[in-house]
Amino acid sequence: MTQGNPMNRRRVVYRLRQAIRLSLCWPVLIATAVTAQDEMPSSGDELTFTTWTGPYMRSQMLGFVRPYEDETGSRLNVEHYNGGIDELRDQVESANVVWDVVDLTQADSLRACSEGLLEDISSVALPDGQDGTPYEEDFVDGALNACGVGVIVWATAFAYNNSVAGNEPPTSIADFFDVKKYPGPRAIRDDPTVIMEWALMADGVAREDVYGTLETPEGIERALAMLDVIKPGLALWESGREPVRLLNNEEVAMSMLWATTGAVAAEEDGADFSIVWDGRVVELDLFGIPKGSRNKEAAISFIQFASSSQALADMSSHLPNGPTRKSSLALLSSDTLAQIPNGPAYQEMQSIQSDATW
Repeated sequence: MTQGNPMNRRRVVYRLRQAIRLSLCWPVLIATAVTAQDEMPSSGDELTFTTWTGPYMRSQMLGFVRPYEDETGSRLNVEHYNGGIDELRDQVESANVVWDVVDLTQADSLRACSEGLLEDISSVALPDGQDGTPYEEDFVDGALNACGVGVIVWATAFAYNNSVAGNEPPTSIADFFDVKKYPGPRAIRDDPTVIMEWALMADGVAREDVYGTLETPEGIERALAMLDVIKPGLALWESGREPVRLLNNEEVAMSMLWATTGAVAAEEDGADFSIVWDGRVVELDLFGIPKGSRNKEAAISFIQFASSSQALADMSSHLPNGPTRKSSLALLSSDTLAQIPNGPAYQEMQSIQSDATW
């Protein structure tokens, strides 16, 4: 990322979001959260783990929540939310912290840390890799920061309905914007991230220059001009299964989708789409401890367990998100390795690491 005045960067991001919303008429996103609490009998403390719901939560429950309970005799209360840091901020600012560990995107982890909403856990020692690799070397880039420990590597890719492939199926991110060669409506997530990076890469911007270009008004205009190409008939989605339905029902020719969701859905009966891994935007999720948690030591213990090589591999075996530890890859089956976004099968294909700091 290019360096500059933080206020200027915030203004650029604000203008970016406003430009996208005006151009594509984004609807308002409504987030909900459900809360509950149970007792943690081993210590007398309540330990509440907050994460995303659905198959992802299930993979964590089976991968390390239940095993942690079995090994320690503790019981975790598991809540779900829809991301962001507003609720976390409300808890910390009101001195009413009820979460003990929260699963955050990398961008939210860094933002919450800079705002003082998370405990500093940079001095916490994590278990070394199962193959003996020191933990500092075992985690992928970006998976460790002052307030966070990485859990998964995930990605946004695109897929096409098989009926539009013809004899020459799409193979690159540029094909997503080529409506002449591959006619038909597109679908993207109702969020300005990823699509802006894609637009510039499709227009020939080198991936290492994408975020620097987006910091300029000219770069934003250049990306928006590419979006105009796919604007006719453009569909917006919010939940992970929506693009699968749009593709299978032939409502769109191509759609952005979460790679893990797509990889699983592509194996289901009736699936009629194929995924293109070129140009995927790779992101991370990290665990953090809300500032003021009354169960900080228990929360650290849980994070140490959940971020071990075996626990991350077990989670990935239930849902093919990539583990953030390199040593976990050796513990995965060949079928799982073929599906995870950071698997060896896709190392040679073009991708871009999401610049969470930007």
